[in-house]
Amino acid sequence: MDALEALMTRRSVRACTGEPVSDDQVRKILAAGMQAPSAGNQQPWHFVVLRQRAHLDILAGVLEFGKMLRQAPLGIVVCADVGREQHAGYWVQDCAAATQNILLACHALGLGAVWIGVYPRDERVIALRQLLGLPAVVTPLCAIAIGRSAEHPASVDRFRPERIHEEQW
Repeated sequence: MDALEALMTRRSVRACTGEPVSDDQVRKILAAGMQAPSAGNQQPWHFVVLRQRAHLDILAGVLEFGKMLRQAPLGIVVCADVGREQHAGYWVQDCAAATQNILLACHALGLGAVWIGVYPRDERVIALRQLLGLPAVVTPLCAIAIGRSAEHPASVDRFRPERIHEEQW
């Protein structure tokens, strides 16, 4: 699958078979996340990898829209060490880029994945800090449920020419 095909065909997958994700696949997924661009090349990201069923189930219970984690064999929580920031506030963009890379890597590897928002909801951030034992300087941006797809959503053409403005609005 080439890069454009991956971009145009990736879809959120909320139903997984439960089949395990290999260590090699996890390494490739995380390496893709770490290839993301970041402000000033600060690379503020950290990743909490969850494979134990008990941890995934607890995370699913904490995140209002994370029920799919109950089926997924793998969860990744994308976090930022805001204590390392030299460009204040850009960690959100940096970690969002890392998350998109992870989603695309999953798709390229034949896996399904879905982004589950955490930040900026304080109650979710606090819950994940407690659940995962995150230091005070580490803020979770999102969780990602990953697994072998039990559904195959069709591609959707989202191109909207009316949202393109040349030179000025």
